[in-house]
Amino acid sequence: MPLKIKNFKYINMLKKFIVLILLGFTFTTQAQDSTQTQKRVKLDGVATVVGKNIVLESEIAAYKLEFEQQSEGKVDISDCEMLEQIMERKLLSHHAVIDSVVVTEAEINQNVEQKIAYFLQQLGSEEKVYNYYGFNDMADLRKEFNEVEKEALMVQKMQRQLTEEVDVTPEEVRNYYKSLEDENNLPEIGAEIELQQIVMYAEPSKEEVERVIDKLKEIKKDVENGSNFKMKAILYSEDPGVTENSGLYTITRESQFVTEFKEAAFSLDEGEMSEPFKSDFGYHILQVEKVKGKQRDARHLLMQPEVTNEQKEKVKDSLENIRTEILKLKISYDDAVVKYSEEKETKANKGLLMNPETNDSKFDLTRMDPTLYARVSTLKKGDVTDVFLDRTREGKEMFKIILMKSKTDAHTADLVKDYVKIQGLALQKKKEETIAKWTKDKIGDTYIKINKDYSNCDFKNNWKKESPQ
Repeated sequence: MPLKIKNFKYINMLKKFIVLILLGFTFTTQAQDSTQTQKRVKLDGVATVVGKNIVLESEIAAYKLEFEQQSEGKVDISDCEMLEQIMERKLLSHHAVIDSVVVTEAEINQNVEQKIAYFLQQLGSEEKVYNYYGFNDMADLRKEFNEVEKEALMVQKMQRQLTEEVDVTPEEVRNYYKSLEDENNLPEIGAEIELQQIVMYAEPSKEEVERVIDKLKEIKKDVENGSNFKMKAILYSEDPGVTENSGLYTITRESQFVTEFKEAAFSLDEGEMSEPFKSDFGYHILQVEKVKGKQRDARHLLMQPEVTNEQKEKVKDSLENIRTEILKLKISYDDAVVKYSEEKETKANKGLLMNPETNDSKFDLTRMDPTLYARVSTLKKGDVTDVFLDRTREGKEMFKIILMKSKTDAHTADLVKDYVKIQGLALQKKKEETIAKWTKDKIGDTYIKINKDYSNCDFKNNWKKESPQ
């Protein structure tokens, strides 16, 4: 959310405000609501000093604004509450330096470059990125990113250092569960399911692939003979983003592009054009327009071989026959996955789908992708879906069947059935208590100064170092 301020003395504070939003929370390139854009934010002034770290009033405003957006306005937080959360981070950061917690330049650079690569992919070019967020150039942007990312890593490592030996015994888990039960505060566990799938791809014919490669070679020759590559991309490229960027991307080796694309871009000199190459998205030709240190401005043209309806029907019929064999118990679902499924990622795990948010096989039924939810929500354990057409993120067509491997209805947490979840909650609580105790102890021997504007705040901890009544 770019804020344009003419007074030069506020520029550095503004940058800090922006970077905190970019690196501290989920990034989005969507325009904010007009009422939020027009909201006045006080950008000057020091709210507190914690050790050698200062907290600007702009930071409070930035964190508070993002907190409100993340909670969709359902949770209110005061300036005082927000300030205390920030002071806790500054205290961790300050003592991380004292305790010689090491954060390497390589770690900082890796995180920063990954984030910048994501922003470049979203906005299209370096110039758009630094202009959009009000910086002078990429060097200016990276400098601010490095400072904030360094602090974030210091805080994370300090927290891990404080809690690395924290564990919970079975007795502590039982006591934690009993305390929740006594308070009538047991968590609700949503309906959870496990799914297995068999995937068969609809592949183009060899002749169709050759046709696409020959067309790309023809376009390459035309460009070498003087045709405009940009116009060729606009006319022929099947990359959905071509309407916005005419096929031009700024990339680094850390960019979230497929490996084949990056290898082609970094194997060419400025002005050179690749031969046709294949990726999961289809077939490309690529030209490097500009080399800028570790970045490349590369324009590409993507073409995808067509799969005929006849070829798709053939794949669908094959999977229908496999499904029939499974239902007639002529082959087990696990064996059918191993024998027939063409998806490498799930085949080795007998088709079991993994939840990307939790890295396990359980899916909360109410938080699933709506399309997948519609297909499986009414299935019972052991049921198999009809054959259906789906597409990979790259647009490749495939046919699937999905088995409901297990299904647990929504219920109040049970110590036996949900022990692992309760254990995780108990461990998290113990870690939070460990950090809270450390915070309380360290406040006493850390220099802290609070601006008089916040002297009336009712903090949880004794940040004002008042004598006990």
